[in-house]
Amino acid sequence: MKRLGILTSGGDCPGVNAVIRGAVLGGDVAHGYEFIGFRDGWRGVLEQDVFPLPRTSVRGISRLGGTILGTSRTNPLVGKGIEGVRSCVRRHELDGLIAIGGEGTLAAARELCGQGINVVGVPKTIDNDLGATDYTFGFDSAVQTATEAIDRLRTTGESHHRCMVAEVMGRNAGWIALHSGMASGAHAILIPEHPVSLDQICSWVLSARDRGRAPLVVVAEAFAPEGHQAPYAPRGLDTFGRPRLGGIGLLLEGELQTRTGIETRATVLGHIQRGGEPTAFDRVLATRLGLAAVESAAAGRWGTMVSLRGTDIVNVDLGEALGELKVVPEARYEEAAVLFG
Repeated sequence: MKRLGILTSGGDCPGVNAVIRGAVLGGDVAHGYEFIGFRDGWRGVLEQDVFPLPRTSVRGISRLGGTILGTSRTNPLVGKGIEGVRSCVRRHELDGLIAIGGEGTLAAARELCGQGINVVGVPKTIDNDLGATDYTFGFDSAVQTATEAIDRLRTTGESHHRCMVAEVMGRNAGWIALHSGMASGAHAILIPEHPVSLDQICSWVLSARDRGRAPLVVVAEAFAPEGHQAPYAPRGLDTFGRPRLGGIGLLLEGELQTRTGIETRATVLGHIQRGGEPTAFDRVLATRLGLAAVESAAAGRWGTMVSLRGTDIVNVDLGEALGELKVVPEARYEEAAVLFG
């Protein structure tokens, strides 16, 4: 019996369960694969915490948020992790692994492939910042959730004549801020690719106020105003050595209120952007990626990531997948900036 292991690693994301369902059903129907799941990402691999994934276990899960496998930010490259992964693959007689994750997970998958361990990657990030795929599942859901929340902030801001600041996710790129900000009619959108001064932000806020509006600012968590060397990250580093972001919205709240005299309130949307049911777009994309991951394994295309290019699902080398982040181009930001203030 051919066998594959599936794991989800890093932050959870709407659509993960649709990937799992697509892989299990596609592998069973088209290739006769048997599947096992690893609990909590690479931790489950290293501790050999596994359970069977028959097709009955994935019934109706495409619409569910989160991941039925659980997830963690365990780094499999630390210590004797690589040998631990190799031992697990051998013990459970796996042809290879399907690793569903973002930048950190895919980097680990690339290293494991270099050590002779078969892995196919599936890109998972609400930030939509992987350069080798046009869209990542979860992004559409996160934008929808953020937009709905920002719409609610607007009504309370208008009632109290306040400036409202909404902080959204976006570690390396401001795609969520750009899309949710444009959709909600924000008076300023602040993203890490395009630093602006506090004076400029205040100018946009005052312009909106002077026209009788309640100013609305949408800021990505990694935004740093001009003159600041790094994003606001008071909580240290994660297990992959990356800053734990969050809090720039609260910092802006104080600065804007002090500089403009307008009562200001900040809301950090945080993990609500990761939770809840995926949109129809994300369910379809995630299902297609799951199906393609199994086809890649069956064809021996290890060391690759399945990717959306146009309307097609293709394979790209993991090195290429990690080679360049997809950031917001200057033209896209300037397009939105016409509406600021």
